[in-house]
Amino acid sequence: MKQAKRTNRQRRRRRWRVRNALKAHSTRPRLSVFRSHNHIYAQVIDDEAGRTLAFASTLDKDLRATVSYGGNVAAAAEVGKLIARRALEAGVKQAAFDRREYRYHGRIAALADAARDSGLDLGAKPPPPQPEPEAAKPPKPAKK
Repeated sequence: MKQAKRTNRQRRRRRWRVRNALKAHSTRPRLSVFRSHNHIYAQVIDDEAGRTLAFASTLDKDLRATVSYGGNVAAAAEVGKLIARRALEAGVKQAAFDRREYRYHGRIAALADAARDSGLDLGAKPPPPQPEPEAAKPPKPAKK
């Protein structure tokens, strides 16, 4: 139980930190993502007006015919394409990506990449982590 409480507390802090950084430094509407085990949801929100400008999820009738299961990377990519199309129809060309407490990988990255490929400007893609070079490790001592 202690570990679950600690994990939830860390997630709350991470969510607060990400969202407040977006609200403080961005004038764009934000593309907010929610991930559950079986589905993924995305919405473009104008924080100044307090309105949702566009939304999409794996529960949409447009996607239910093409996506059999909503909790995988392929479904997230389809939601990314759909949210980008709906945001562009609503007149939103640029948005700030609000990943909440989720790491930028898997379904979250697939949704963001699909939205970028469909024409929505989410800013630059974060660089992949660089592995440490092998030469930097000290050599092992020889055995006798």
